[in-house]
Amino acid sequence: MKKVLGWILLFLLVFWIGTNPASAADVTRSIGQGIADIFTNIGTFFVELTND
Repeated sequence: MKKVLGWILLFLLVFWIGTNPASAADVTRSIGQGIADIFTNIGTFFVELTND
């Protein structure tokens, strides 16, 4: 069942990119920026943690 669901999700993702590439690119860019912000903030946290 998981395999079938995975193939369906992959098909929907490819369909979405094929029918609306600008929107898909914007979402991907936003997700990437969010992940980069998370890692930047974690790095800042540890730097501030070590500074007395």
